[in-house]
Amino acid sequence: MDAADTVALLMSPQGRIDPYPAYERLRAFGPVVQAGPAMYAVTGYAEADELLRDSRLGVLDDALRDRFLPGWQDSPAIASISRSMLRTNPPDHSRMRRLAAGAFTPRRIAAMRDVVAAQADELIDAMLRRGAGGEPVDFLAEFAYPLPVGVICALLGVPAADRPLFRRWAADLTGVLEPVITPEELAVADRGAVELRDYFAELVAARRRAPADDLTTALVRVHDTDGERLSGDELLANLVVLLVAGFETTTNLLGNGLAVLLAHPRAADALRGHPQLAPAYVEELLRYDPPVQLTTRLAGAPVTVGGVEVPTDGWVLLLLAAANRDPRRYPEPERFDPWRAQSHPLSFGAGPHFCLGAGLARLEAQVAFPQLLRRLPGLALAAPPRHRSRLVLRGYESLPVTIDTPTPEPRHGTPAGAAGGTP
Repeated sequence: MDAADTVALLMSPQGRIDPYPAYERLRAFGPVVQAGPAMYAVTGYAEADELLRDSRLGVLDDALRDRFLPGWQDSPAIASISRSMLRTNPPDHSRMRRLAAGAFTPRRIAAMRDVVAAQADELIDAMLRRGAGGEPVDFLAEFAYPLPVGVICALLGVPAADRPLFRRWAADLTGVLEPVITPEELAVADRGAVELRDYFAELVAARRRAPADDLTTALVRVHDTDGERLSGDELLANLVVLLVAGFETTTNLLGNGLAVLLAHPRAADALRGHPQLAPAYVEELLRYDPPVQLTTRLAGAPVTVGGVEVPTDGWVLLLLAAANRDPRRYPEPERFDPWRAQSHPLSFGAGPHFCLGAGLARLEAQVAFPQLLRRLPGLALAAPPRHRSRLVLRGYESLPVTIDTPTPEPRHGTPAGAAGGTP
């Protein structure tokens, strides 16, 4: 099997469900390998990090879409995503990113810790009620989705009653982020894009009538004051992307992370007794099975990396999950080891497109995992979890668990004995 065949395997239904064997097959060809005409796959950490920061590589902007995706304007999903900071290059990307960045400063994120902890406790209370008597509970539906969607909706000013709407809409839309998409999948993504866009058009109108202290109101004011800084299409597109990215990635982080912890009970026990270890655990979970597996770039000029020349218009698959398991960077990379010396996994990217909400996602996971393990010490898988058939946003379709906890632990706060050192 050559590199092109291996990439085809990676994009297949089998590869989407479990991409890690294909990553290792690609790694055997070198950290950068040509995998087709003008297509290059990157599995090396240093090489991926370098390319993510290289200004000669960019995302597919309008001019490039016209060349490579004729008729893209006819797709609501592609057209909507293309107007957001996710799919634009500087200077437009920088302009839009600055407008939203104020909601994600380290100080603002740190101030949300108690709110996240309180929301996590409420969701755990509900899981305890639903799981009474040993009944299985879907961790994704009951915790991993509602926690981050509640946080991002609060930032955007989305009414709490509307939050259940977004899971299906976002799941539909995010299919458009896959490197390969069938016409049927694109039709589903288009449906999600229309529903989300219509929702935010109504929210924007509501905020014009009744401004509030939220990010939607702030962006509406920017647009209404100076349309050159943020057009109407950009306003709606970025609201959609901020919502979807604000919970899809964190939902996958929580689901993937819990599955890993339940498969490593000794490590879970250590975190249960020593919650101050949560930051290191979250970094290792991000490295070991990241919620975003890959991203793509197009070379605007020739670039040589890892001994391979990527020509102008070369299409680059940056396999972040493979880079996170590069043995040159992480010894024994296939082993989950929360005590390893971390070297900044590439799970949130790097360079200009580094995930704007990375700090918030980390905070939510750092709060959630110790609370879950402490309050639900008998948490266990009820059945094998099912992965979604997605490669870019890797996560589970469902994660059924049982709760066997005869003595419920107290709500958030430091339990007795939790202030000890590293085990």
